[in-house]
Amino acid sequence: MNVVFDFGGVLFRWQPRALLARLMPQRARTPDEAQALFDAIFENYGGDWGEFDRGTIERGPLAERIARRTGVTEAEVHAVIDAVPDELQPIPGTVELLHRLHAAGVPLYYLSNMPEPYALHLERTHHFLGLFRAGVFSSRVRLIKPEPEIYVETARRLGLVPAETLFIDDVAHNVEAARAAGWRALQFVDAPQCAAALRAHGLADA
Repeated sequence: MNVVFDFGGVLFRWQPRALLARLMPQRARTPDEAQALFDAIFENYGGDWGEFDRGTIERGPLAERIARRTGVTEAEVHAVIDAVPDELQPIPGTVELLHRLHAAGVPLYYLSNMPEPYALHLERTHHFLGLFRAGVFSSRVRLIKPEPEIYVETARRLGLVPAETLFIDDVAHNVEAARAAGWRALQFVDAPQCAAALRAHGLADA
């Protein structure tokens, strides 16, 4: 069984609403305001931010577009863009799970929506990514989850048989899209839940 990990929210911390509240407290004074700001800036990872994930827009034009569309200043948007790498801190429980699977000989891969600057940062700063045999970042294939084509392209590039591949993602529609592409898939909640689900799929050493 091949196991394919998402990154943000699974292997690395990703709490964008809390991030926005820290960076722009005057605009996110309540949870509802933080949610509205998240919706405006990230557009559920479609729109402008989706193109950043896809690798078809760079930092400067992205900030200009978001500022023009939302009324948030370009400086504030740049602060959000630049703060993301530090936000993406490893989740200890998932990293430990990754090590256990690797020690058991489970073939490990990744598939993550990730702009190129963030992908480079993660590759340079986290040696445990060497536990993966290979992986796909969205910005390097010009496709993003949950587009069906990214699952097809990932299987082709990595030599995966979908029915023999288990995908782990924290976002429900990404999990559903993987299943629609013929992959096995589970939705990540936390490391203990994920480990239990992997054991239920026959990975006894998870």
